Amino acid sequence: MQEKVKYIIVGQGLVGTWMSYYLQEKGLSYKIINHSQRPAATSVASGVMNPVTGRRMVQTWMIETLLPFAVNAYTSYQENAGVSIIKKAPVALIHPSLQMKESFDYRLSHENVYLQKNDSALWKNFFNTPFGTGEIDSCYWIDLIQFLETGREKINDHYIEDEFELKDLKLVDNGIEWKNISAEKIIFCDGVQSMQNQYFKTLPFAPNKGEALIVAIEGLPAENIYKNNIAIVPWKDNLFWVGSSFEWNYENTSPSIAFKEKMIASLDSILKLPYQVVDHLVGIRPANTERRPFVGLHPIHPQLAICNGMGTKGCSLAPYFALQLLNHIELGTEINKEASIERFYHLLQ
Repeated sequence: MQEKVKYIIVGQGLVGTWMSYYLQEKGLSYKIINHSQRPAATSVASGVMNPVTGRRMVQTWMIETLLPFAVNAYTSYQENAGVSIIKKAPVALIHPSLQMKESFDYRLSHENVYLQKNDSALWKNFFNTPFGTGEIDSCYWIDLIQFLETGREKINDHYIEDEFELKDLKLVDNGIEWKNISAEKIIFCDGVQSMQNQYFKTLPFAPNKGEALIVAIEGLPAENIYKNNIAIVPWKDNLFWVGSSFEWNYENTSPSIAFKEKMIASLDSILKLPYQVVDHLVGIRPANTERRPFVGLHPIHPQLAICNGMGTKGCSLAPYFALQLLNHIELGTEINKEASIERFYHLLQ
């Protein structure tokens, strides 16, 4: 006998976990299908929400809306779950060059919202600071491991541990069928797997490879995120996430010796404290050529939906656009035009 639900969610990464959270809040029936042994970008991400990006230190896209929404969402989530998953962690900038210092100084007096000066003496015992320091305020760190684990626990009977394959999916009038389950909608939140999905693979995905080291650094305060040419992010238990790479062209998905050597050389050049590399992580981000998400319903098969392509900004994008998609389906509200897959309907048709 077939089980009937309103939604099937494919993937329990960052986006899929938020989808399940909102569906439970709305009292809507669902199942979430996830293959926990498949590598996922979320599991190796830094968990940082930083409102400033790039060498020019400009504000990230939609940050005035996304950051307060995300902070409120993660704070509400942790209060409901009774676990700690979000903390404020200003970025201590260790300027890597005179050019970067000048760029920072320029932004301080031009459209400065999140930048501020700090005292370089605070960091002299930990870092080499020949070009001085600065600070990015209103940055946050999300404990993604705890977030995913708690999300999995909250799902309980809604969770199906299985490899989702399109051959098991059947489109029917006003819905879909997958194995012994029927649903009104299926939402793909499965990262790079959507690139193989016959219904969405024509979207302009541009996956990139990201690597990071997990490093034990004795004596480095864990209240800040640190950024030079690399980022040093508090992880847990005196461990720090160090990275990351952003490779559009890569030959394989394995950890590379070249990346590890580059990170070690960078740490040796700026860090005054002893450290030890304890792990090397790698993940493939489901990014795209526009660096904007893919959110919406398929133009020909509206029982199919996607919420994907978050790239490196997943922590701030996921809670906002997961809810936008669900509200679009349930209430008919609009999806942000820069994120809506309507901009690619000519490809999907």
